[in-house]
Amino acid sequence: MKILVIRLSSIGDIVLTTPVLRCIKKTQPDSCIHYMCKPAFASILQTNPYIDHLHEYGEETEKLQNEHFDYIIDLQNNHRSRQICRHLHRPVQHLNKLNLKKWLFVHFKINHLPNIHIVDRYMECTGILPFKVDNDQQGIDFFLTDTDRASTETLPCNKFMAVAVGSQHFTKEIPADKIIAIGRQIALPLVLLGGKDDIEKAQQIQQALQQNVINLCGKLSIRESAAVIEKATVMLTGDTGLMHIASAFSTPIISLWGNTTPQFGMYPYTKNPQQSHLFQVEDLPCRPCSKLGFDKCPKKHFNCMNLIDNQKIIKLINELSN
Repeated sequence: MKILVIRLSSIGDIVLTTPVLRCIKKTQPDSCIHYMCKPAFASILQTNPYIDHLHEYGEETEKLQNEHFDYIIDLQNNHRSRQICRHLHRPVQHLNKLNLKKWLFVHFKINHLPNIHIVDRYMECTGILPFKVDNDQQGIDFFLTDTDRASTETLPCNKFMAVAVGSQHFTKEIPADKIIAIGRQIALPLVLLGGKDDIEKAQQIQQALQQNVINLCGKLSIRESAAVIEKATVMLTGDTGLMHIASAFSTPIISLWGNTTPQFGMYPYTKNPQQSHLFQVEDLPCRPCSKLGFDKCPKKHFNCMNLIDNQKIIKLINELSN
């Protein structure tokens, strides 16, 4: 049986699909799983043993048609993925994205969202298959190689806090001054992770904290960053793709929630609930202001991040580092 799973983007969303692949393969070992994502994210899945063939978005339709898939599981469900499904003319199950319920929550603060993680909603899409797929509750997969882990060999410290500096949207990022304030009151050195767009912010943090910072922003691949997170004593992050990568390892996660909310079902998906520590400002009238994020705070105060208690975070970091 040949199954095509589609999730085109982004880092965290793709990582969160990995339990579906594992559980299908464990249930039906003879099944052949194909996966399609955008080229920029293919490296995330390139060593996943549950994927038999990885397709990059943009391949010719004829090539996909020649695969003769039996079923399609569309975990993206946007106009691009639906167009692919229409061309292939195969039985398909699209993810219910709950867009109306998210819209009500964002615009009117009426929450009718189900109390269910996105991974479990992904799992529901396997209902199209002619066999029952149960969630094995074994969490997220991220398969690293020795080459990936080589990036950690030059780190000058064995105990450190990995910090996700940026995010795809500003209103999901931890502000630089908050990272600096936390960094000044903990014993652990900080290892800053992020892309080229995060370099300027990382330099600001590094200049403020001096010797207590190792700045790797813009220097590592996604996989190399994952290897650093695997080795970290603790991970400090906003609602980011690196947060979801961290959930694949035993690294304790401290996640700070700005304009988004865990109630959207995208909080860290871990085997051990004690691994995940969520911080957010409860009952803030303007939150959530978006299901994704903005380039700046619409209210200009960014209270969803700024009002999170630094001292509680510092206390937890010090406890986890002992």
